[in-house]
Amino acid sequence: MNKYKSIVMVVILVLGLCIAGCDNSLPGGRAESEPTDKSEQTERAATLTVLTNRVDLVENGVFQTYADRFAELHPGVTVKFEGVPNYASDIMVRLSTRNLGDVLLLPNNIKNENLPEYFEPLNDSLFENVRFADFKAFGGARYGIATGASTTGIVYNKEAFAKAGIKDVPTTLDEFYEACEKLKEAGIVPVYLNYGAQWPLMTWGEDLVSYITGDANYLNNMVNEDSPWQIDNPWGQAISIAKTLIDRDYVEKQLLTNQWEISKTELASGRAGMYLMGNWVINQVIAAGAKSEDIGFFPFPYDNGEKRYAPLSPDWFLGVSKFSENKPLAEAWVKFFVNDSGYIDDSGFLPVNEAMTPSLPQFQQFLSFNSEFLERRVPNDLLLEIANTAQIAFWSGDFIQDWIAAPDLQEVFDKYNERWKAARTITES
Repeated sequence: MNKYKSIVMVVILVLGLCIAGCDNSLPGGRAESEPTDKSEQTERAATLTVLTNRVDLVENGVFQTYADRFAELHPGVTVKFEGVPNYASDIMVRLSTRNLGDVLLLPNNIKNENLPEYFEPLNDSLFENVRFADFKAFGGARYGIATGASTTGIVYNKEAFAKAGIKDVPTTLDEFYEACEKLKEAGIVPVYLNYGAQWPLMTWGEDLVSYITGDANYLNNMVNEDSPWQIDNPWGQAISIAKTLIDRDYVEKQLLTNQWEISKTELASGRAGMYLMGNWVINQVIAAGAKSEDIGFFPFPYDNGEKRYAPLSPDWFLGVSKFSENKPLAEAWVKFFVNDSGYIDDSGFLPVNEAMTPSLPQFQQFLSFNSEFLERRVPNDLLLEIANTAQIAFWSGDFIQDWIAAPDLQEVFDKYNERWKAARTITES
């Protein structure tokens, strides 16, 4: 009998230990350990940090409305935004510190082969019917999805044109200069370069040269040249137009000052006439006080020929930081932001989903000029490698700023050609 009682006591003790050790709901159990189902992570209370270049949409509360709607789908989730004004340059510094938040815009100057070092692969289901799907891909995985698409042209104030006596939209470069002269005579700033802000100058550089020849691979083919910058090629053509605008006093005063936010107000009020910019800026100008019907959009007449090309380009690509502690939730934000937030319409972008129709009314005016669209190509890794070795930061605007200010354009081109040639030699060795 004593032997039987001993056996019973041992069984009870073992069962008690098992219950205490195996019931994850008890204090000291493992209920708070990492869930086996990734979807559980997206429903837990968490905070997402999103890095963005859209400081304006952070400050005016538009992004917060997106965050509030996302929280309704994912109770307990808080989305915090960090606006980075000089995103193109600042994000490259932050890569080295791994201070990338959870969701961020992928840098333009990083080679695709380096994407896995900083970013998490995105689910293939995000890319159905999506343009530019393979722009940020490597090794069969995609690391970024375009937040919108755009073309580039002249955004203008119709009231300013009327005040200056401009009856027809210019369709040649000579007519464009004539329109600038009339605006100047009327006391209106003809064209805002946004020289002091620096980054908008890429529209006069990489953006413009990528489509004025009708060759979508023009930039990528630079890897085959020792001296890609010449006065008589597309680079010289593009920069010479910008320099002419400055020489004729067709641009803003105080060039060295960052006047980006001011420029939107100036164009909205009619105190300025034109931008060379993507269609995405149209809604920003309207938000700055313009009536939608007073803002127009037409292809840039970069020469006096009859044939006109225009780019179809992706805007920034959105991805998930490799160092995020909330990766499934971060990817859920990426999907929501691109497809359901309303950001594309709010920002005046063209949809990246080929099945969707653009809602921007000014885009219809642009289409009436029958320009031929060139879909932008992925910058190849060799182009980026040579550029990085030569310390030429494409798509940042800083070297364009240097060129526009140079008294002798070919002289400054020659200096950059020397750096480019040396970088080519290094990358080929």
